[in-house]
Amino acid sequence: MRLVRASCSAWSVPPFSPQGTQAEGYNGLCAPPLATVAVHSIQNGRHVKRSLHDVTQAGYRHIDCARVYGNEKEIGLALKKLFAEGVVKREDLFITSKLWNDHHAPEDVPEALNESLNDLQLDYLDLYLIHWPFSVKKGTNTSPENFVTPDIPATWGAMEKLYDAGKARAIGVSNFSSKKLGDLLAVARVPPAVDQVECHPGWQQTKLHTFCQSTGVHLSAYSPLGSPGTSWMNGNVLKEPVIISIAEKLGKTPAQVALRWNIQMGHSVLPKSTNEG
Repeated sequence: MRLVRASCSAWSVPPFSPQGTQAEGYNGLCAPPLATVAVHSIQNGRHVKRSLHDVTQAGYRHIDCARVYGNEKEIGLALKKLFAEGVVKREDLFITSKLWNDHHAPEDVPEALNESLNDLQLDYLDLYLIHWPFSVKKGTNTSPENFVTPDIPATWGAMEKLYDAGKARAIGVSNFSSKKLGDLLAVARVPPAVDQVECHPGWQQTKLHTFCQSTGVHLSAYSPLGSPGTSWMNGNVLKEPVIISIAEKLGKTPAQVALRWNIQMGHSVLPKSTNEG
């Protein structure tokens, strides 16, 4: 069972201050806190409760969820317990979820958000993202035979209505290239606040970083350590000789160096770990 890391100090990331560590973004709302909990690997309800308790105690305030992760009900129960025990208040958390590829039709977008809100036991999300810029038939998986032509402007129009209604206090995208992000910006009434992508020293997203800076879109980095243990992403940054060398010179760990790189670039980071310490 994969657990989020439960120590801010281990990453050399300071505890989140709502006024002090957010970056201004679109939608009239600040961008995600720099210290973020990525929960997509946690399925067991007991582990979810323990992990969220530990990381909120450690100072993390951004909880990154998605419908496709299959654990929003467990997260909702854990959040309810945290609120009831006074560990943290709802207004102190920044909670993100994502629209999956089979709910891109405009009429399906509010249904998807309502399902996430119901499972998370929340009245609103701080940030709601289009998870990927491609679409599949409703109720199907991502096998090629299920692909349909995406209509991102239409999907975005439905996202804007959720923003207008206050159900999502900010809206954005994930896994969008600079070209796809630019196409959306050209037609959006409410510009996307965030583009969440894989980003780390081994995959620096230089073009997208520059484009986001020029347009005011916040870049949020998932897999900031390069997804060690997976085969389909960009390897293990922690074993890169240049990262190891820098860490040795600075008296830091390779993980601290990799995370610091993203933070100095102005990105929020979504680290995860297989251990609690």
